[in-house]
Amino acid sequence: MYLNWLNSYYSRLFFYFSSMNQKVFTVDEIKKKMEYYCSYQDRCHQEVEKKLSTFRLIPEAKELILIHLIQHDFLNEQRFAQNFARGKFRIKKWGRKKIVHALRLLNITDYTINYALEQLNEQEYLSILHALALKKLNNLKEKEVYLKYQKVYQYLYRQGFEPDRIQEVIKKIKKEL
Repeated sequence: MYLNWLNSYYSRLFFYFSSMNQKVFTVDEIKKKMEYYCSYQDRCHQEVEKKLSTFRLIPEAKELILIHLIQHDFLNEQRFAQNFARGKFRIKKWGRKKIVHALRLLNITDYTINYALEQLNEQEYLSILHALALKKLNNLKEKEVYLKYQKVYQYLYRQGFEPDRIQEVIKKIKKEL
């Protein structure tokens, strides 16, 4: 028991002194680091604030750096939301519902989310939905037709597509086949 307490005490002391030896940066150095961090890839406010918290700054300095990043267009929430939505849609083939959920987890406002979703091309959205449905339908080994379409529906729903759109596409595919 005493040995456990002693180990815990020394580990806390080690953590305390190792954190004291952390390198100290000036506000200008942190500004440069954050400029690079934001220019490398579009970031949202939540990601930038999380990165800033690693520097152990006072709130006024954090606010000063955030204002600097916004004024010099390193940090733009609307641009981030547009690029995020476009990338998740085109690369990962996510639907609107899944994109909205992911953006809300990043504390993006509803206005910004709606603006980003409006930028998605409706024809491209429907064609990707149709292509995903056909691909999934062709990959299924299920013999019963009803179960096949049920699995396609579930897959597309998990990808974040709207239920009414999925049903329209499945009806269209049934007519084609």
